[in-house]
Amino acid sequence: MARRYDSSTTTFSPEGRLHQVEYAIEAINNAGTCVGILASDGIVMASEKRISSGLLAPNKTSEKTYPLAPHVAANVAGLTADANLLMEQARLRAGRYRYQYQEDIPVEQLVEYVCDYKQYYTQFGGMRPFGVAFLFAGYDSQYGFQLYQSDPSGNYSGWKATVIGANNQAGKSILKSDYQKDDDEANIPNVEQALRLAVKVLNKTMDGTGASASEKMELFTMTLDDDKNVKQTILTKDQTQEIVTAVESETAEAGDS
Repeated sequence: MARRYDSSTTTFSPEGRLHQVEYAIEAINNAGTCVGILASDGIVMASEKRISSGLLAPNKTSEKTYPLAPHVAANVAGLTADANLLMEQARLRAGRYRYQYQEDIPVEQLVEYVCDYKQYYTQFGGMRPFGVAFLFAGYDSQYGFQLYQSDPSGNYSGWKATVIGANNQAGKSILKSDYQKDDDEANIPNVEQALRLAVKVLNKTMDGTGASASEKMELFTMTLDDDKNVKQTILTKDQTQEIVTAVESETAEAGDS
């Protein structure tokens, strides 16, 4: 039955499903894992870098973390080529808003714009859905730090902590148990604690860990500096390795006890 309806994004099946959109979402579940955590003093995003060959030249810029504006960044899971087009659209929208209103675009408004663009490609014949999902991290003066997730259908939602990509259910189960022990807002982790938690999740979802773990991970933080300006930082390999080593030590101590 599905074969009669899975060749078009514009035709619903009798069960009310759009199979091409579902296939695009399934493709995300095979992509490198991305973790987003809203901390008490910022946002942490961690992503798995899949290296297909040791002969590839090192990337000059990140393929997983995209700065969209001084106050917004995104993590990508899925097809990089699709992500490049959408991220350019997001940057263009943020720049036009800044030019027109002389202030930064609200985070959710930018997320909604990108998701509307993605949804457009599920509604007309001759187009395919974008095979990419995003984690958006941003800060504005009205709502503070915000974390959003979007999928190929154009849906988006706000999260305190979430995982997209391969083995996302296993990662979410760790976040459910370790992110916030109770409903007390004081128990939300800070950026340093969130970095360790993100590495713990990636260690669970990635195929291999150990000495090469830091080469397969990219850690990103968004915080405020002393002047209340947004600061976006991609951690170096040495900084990442320090956190990976600390997490492995904590795990070993917990196992011994």
